[in-house]
Amino acid sequence: MRESLPDLLRESGFAARAFSSAQEFLSSGCADETNCLILDVAMPGMSGPELQQELKRRGKEIPIIFITARRDEAIRAQVLKQGAAGLLLKPFSDVDLLAAIKTALQAS
Repeated sequence: MRESLPDLLRESGFAARAFSSAQEFLSSGCADETNCLILDVAMPGMSGPELQQELKRRGKEIPIIFITARRDEAIRAQVLKQGAAGLLLKPFSDVDLLAAIKTALQAS
């Protein structure tokens, strides 16, 4: 999924970059130029919600759309309470993802 999403986003007119982990993203220096993040809840090393908290700690207000395969209402409630722009359950459609991105960008 990490490799196919950037292609879909580029085809839809977005500039997109994929990172193998939260730490790779944090050390890339891209946080200041990022308009929206799509994060899996479960990522290697630092989880998506942990990255969300780290960005808040650093004062970075980036809209985040979470994706997950787990239907866990506690996770949904947690990430939305912490300010996530949305949460999509896998498998999701291209239309749903693009709509979530549009909503996230309009809200920021």
